[in-house]
Amino acid sequence: MNKKSLGLNAFLNGLRSVLNLFFPLITFPYVSRILSVSGIGIYNFSNTYVNYFILISGLGIATYAVREGAKYREDKNKINIFASQVFSLNMIATIIAYVLLLLSLMIFRNLHNYISCILIFSLQILFTTLGTEWIYTIYEDYTYITVRSIIFKIISIILLFLLVRKPTDYLIYAAITVFSAVGSNLLNFIHARNFVHIKLTLNTNWRYHLKPVLVIFASAIAITIYVSSDTTILGVLKNDYVVGIYSTSVKIYQIAQSLLSALLTVTIPRLAFLWGKKRINEYNQVLSKVIDSLGILVLPAAVGLIMLSREVVLLIASEKYLPSVNSLRIISWAIIFSIFAWIFSDCVLIPAKRENLVLRNTIVTAIENIILNFILIPFMSYDGTSLSTVIAEFTVMIMHGYSCRDIIKPVIFKKNTLKNLLDSIIGCVGIVIVCLLCNYGFNSLILKTIFSVVLSVIIYGAILILLKNKNAYSMLDRAKMILKSKL
Repeated sequence: MNKKSLGLNAFLNGLRSVLNLFFPLITFPYVSRILSVSGIGIYNFSNTYVNYFILISGLGIATYAVREGAKYREDKNKINIFASQVFSLNMIATIIAYVLLLLSLMIFRNLHNYISCILIFSLQILFTTLGTEWIYTIYEDYTYITVRSIIFKIISIILLFLLVRKPTDYLIYAAITVFSAVGSNLLNFIHARNFVHIKLTLNTNWRYHLKPVLVIFASAIAITIYVSSDTTILGVLKNDYVVGIYSTSVKIYQIAQSLLSALLTVTIPRLAFLWGKKRINEYNQVLSKVIDSLGILVLPAAVGLIMLSREVVLLIASEKYLPSVNSLRIISWAIIFSIFAWIFSDCVLIPAKRENLVLRNTIVTAIENIILNFILIPFMSYDGTSLSTVIAEFTVMIMHGYSCRDIIKPVIFKKNTLKNLLDSIIGCVGIVIVCLLCNYGFNSLILKTIFSVVLSVIIYGAILILLKNKNAYSMLDRAKMILKSKL
């Protein structure tokens, strides 16, 4: 197999993440004006309800498949057997999810008003399984799924403006959403034959697969509770307005987090492959590169977002969402902790088959987050929810780091890694100064934001170069090579 460029994969995966995040940002302002309030309510409830059954059908299989499958990707026979067994397990979980969904629709009468919309969204359950995106992740091939994602997103936006024209068109909007999210997954399944030949089989080592899959699934449930509890508790203790304000800061935080995690996502199969083959030196080299690269990107991203929170809220939302500025400034710190917690869990603990520790740490953090929300929300409102998220992300980062301390110690405590962190901190001082000067120097929101971002990038890069940061020099050399190839 040709060795894929981690840089190219990071770019492609980042592009796909941006598309997935910006699709609702582009479409929602339109549909919120066209559809009725009740139509939007049915749409959102149905989508959320079906997501629980998508979680059941997924069963944590994608994460497990990437970890285990990466070891077999160079052996055609073994990867075919493994992929067939995992896909068969996924299909059984999908059938169970559909049975539970249909039973719930028959048992709970208050769901009857949502049946049509729920059934449309339920198509995602089957097509997510058929999509087998874990195969593309195993083989580090992001080009195909990124290109088809762009095509289907563009088609979906066109269909939206053509077909959603009156308040009762929420079912059409639901169908377009499904088409946008999983419409191409049947094509994915067919195209996946370029890598593996999948067939349904009952000849599976259930005991070998089920234990790690169920542990990862339990972690996914804990994470879902952990992520959803903030908004749920805030809604119970406060009101819809407060939830709307907090949701704005969370949406912006998630965009920044997803962009930064793109590099991380594409390295997981490479790290799982190297660990599975016991190529520890190469594993440490890749892990060190990931930590160093994110080290000089995560901190300035968080600091920049803190400094430009007001401008970002005004540009993405509007003046009526300005109360979310302080909440965004607080939750931006969570970006740093969540990214490094993710490195320790998905890049170290899961490849090392320590998913039971990931489950333990996630459950502890989820409980901590829920308790903190009940303590902080009554007197800090949405700011308290943001603070609880920061504390929880810091806790899980420390717990994950401690759980894999024997593996990461030779990587984290290298002289270059520590120097990289210090360089980044010094560079962030430059970002703060630039943003403060631009705030005083420009009255225009657009000009202030553009100059703040552009000058911050230039100053931060210049400081790293002056400090002779090896990662900055490496990125600069790569940029020069790209420019030469284009000229």
